[in-house]
Amino acid sequence: MDALPPLMKGVVLTGHGGPEKLVWREDLPVPQPKAGEALIRVHAAGMNNTDINTRLGWYAEEVSGATGEGVALDEESSGGWAGALPFPLVQGGDLCGTVAALGAGVEADWLGKRVTAPLVMPRPTAENPFGMECIGSERDGAFAQFCALPVADLYDVGASPLSDIEIAAIPCAFGTAVALLSRAGVAAGKRVLITGASGGVGMAAVQLAHLQGAHVTGLTSASKAEAVRAAGATEILLREETPPRDAFDCVADVVGGAGFGALIDALRPGGTYAVSGAIAGPMVETDLRKIYLKDLNLAGSTYQPRETFAALIDLVISGRLRPLVSNTYPLQEIHAAQADFQSKRYPGKLVLIPPQEFPA
Repeated sequence: MDALPPLMKGVVLTGHGGPEKLVWREDLPVPQPKAGEALIRVHAAGMNNTDINTRLGWYAEEVSGATGEGVALDEESSGGWAGALPFPLVQGGDLCGTVAALGAGVEADWLGKRVTAPLVMPRPTAENPFGMECIGSERDGAFAQFCALPVADLYDVGASPLSDIEIAAIPCAFGTAVALLSRAGVAAGKRVLITGASGGVGMAAVQLAHLQGAHVTGLTSASKAEAVRAAGATEILLREETPPRDAFDCVADVVGGAGFGALIDALRPGGTYAVSGAIAGPMVETDLRKIYLKDLNLAGSTYQPRETFAALIDLVISGRLRPLVSNTYPLQEIHAAQADFQSKRYPGKLVLIPPQEFPA
């Protein structure tokens, strides 16, 4: 491998707030991999709702409303997934890259491998069986030229026919989707309604549910309906339409907000509602009688077991799934990329590309 530069280019989050909190730097120290870690040269980094939410401090309990926009938390606020964030922070939980250096105790054959990692790295304990650490939240992530991660969390994707850009669109969206579908009880022959079906997680869920042999209805806008259908949806339900009552075995929701009650109505008796996002707002209302009189199951989904992500990587290596990447941006254009992301202008995923040259 080539000698590593001492400095790298990247974007740091300097605090909770608007896009101005994301600062482009060309003097960041290249991370030094600790024992058991590998240093990854980042080729591509996907962008997700969690990047926006973490910047806003949306995960803090004191933040309410649909987006958290305009809320300014101080640096001690619990705005990350697991508490206060270590500012300045390099965000970016999705990546594809090449192992460039190794920490102590790591086998030499990792050098040069093309790798990716789950956004949600499982850290279960006896006290918290759903314990986790998130890239770009509890530790620095991929919005830079290099990123250091534990080798135990890396997956070799060198044999995959997917490009670096496509693989960088996989971890958060598809990892979230595969766990969400599992919690929703999706299986062959089941009728599943997937909300936000044109977004990263929603479209991934459509693809995965289709691969499982489920009958998929995607809830989306008219302008993105064909992209959702191409991903594997058998039927399309437009956002302004009310889902039919008692029609679905499973609902996989990433939207929340005012439509929650209609999703509960849409479930058949004994059906399951599972949620892993709330892009339309985290505060919802429903009639509890509809839940207990229909014997419904409600499930949240964030934690991703290792075996779940490993099964996803098998699909990546076999080429049985392929994410829709609608646009790419140089990493230094992250403000424009996030503006496009929040406008919901594109279906599928947006990916950032770090510069390949290093600071002088």
